[in-house]
Amino acid sequence: MALTQVSSNKCAGGFQKVFEHESTELRCKMKFAVYLPPKAETDKCPVMYWLSGLTCTEQNFITKAGSQVPAAEHGIIIVAPDTSPRI
Repeated sequence: MALTQVSSNKCAGGFQKVFEHESTELRCKMKFAVYLPPKAETDKCPVMYWLSGLTCTEQNFITKAGSQVPAAEHGIIIVAPDTSPRI
């Protein structure tokens, strides 16, 4: 699976990133967001997978969840895939 970084922005002391890959199961390009807290630069961090509701993309998490600040404070990596249905 080839992984392409779409964006990387400084956020709450860490980085909010978006990646894209070709899904063999869904036969289309898929995106997911990853928030890396400042602690991730030097230490291992736990990972939380944020599964949004139906029709939510990785952008819903980035813009609406408001979880980057608490994740930075507690050293938690958050992975948020696009959960939109595909036909």
